[in-house]
Amino acid sequence: METDHNAAPLNPLPWVVWLLVLPMAGFEVAFSLGAAGLVGGPEAVGWRLNEAAATYGFYPARFRDMLANQLYLPGDLLRFVSYTFIHYSFVHALFAVVMTLALGKAVGEVFRAWAVLVVFFAASAVGALVYGFLGNSGIPLLGAFPAIYGLVGAFTFLIWVNLARVGANKLRAFSLIGFLLFAQLLFGVLFGGSYDWAAVIAGFATGFGVSFIVSPGGWGRALAQIRGR
Repeated sequence: METDHNAAPLNPLPWVVWLLVLPMAGFEVAFSLGAAGLVGGPEAVGWRLNEAAATYGFYPARFRDMLANQLYLPGDLLRFVSYTFIHYSFVHALFAVVMTLALGKAVGEVFRAWAVLVVFFAASAVGALVYGFLGNSGIPLLGAFPAIYGLVGAFTFLIWVNLARVGANKLRAFSLIGFLLFAQLLFGVLFGGSYDWAAVIAGFATGFGVSFIVSPGGWGRALAQIRGR
């Protein structure tokens, strides 16, 4: 068996995945260094919650005030996606980065770069919208998981289409989301939580639904698969 000595040691990632992951990692490095007192001075200890979360986090109370006053400021609208890059802890960010790398690669190798961005940020925005109506007013929505579940939705769509193509049971495509939702529920029972579970479910549904439009072949291919049942 021949070996390609010029092959990269790691499978290359689509550039759009790095575009999403690097801000998450960059913020977390800054927060961790600040909390350790290595940069920023004493005030850097509060960078995560006092500065970043307050500026970029999605707060249900602020969202409801925006609707009540019908005042849609750019900074408030930005929160629908900016919260995605701020996490509650290093471990929270680590899991987000790892899952974005894995799912972003799987989806990004099939979807165009712009389609990956649409799935990611549409899931982020819809997840925030649902959390804004259901969430506790004082607890911000932070982290990439609603957007990550959007990528899960897109990945599920790809499996669903492939199963339909070979005539297999298409419900098998939803096994991954079933496992992840069970893990999410278990985590919530053990460690507590707010309505972020609703945001991730909304993110998954958005990613799956948007894929009918932005995937290669789009709606036409999916419709053909449905009709071919």
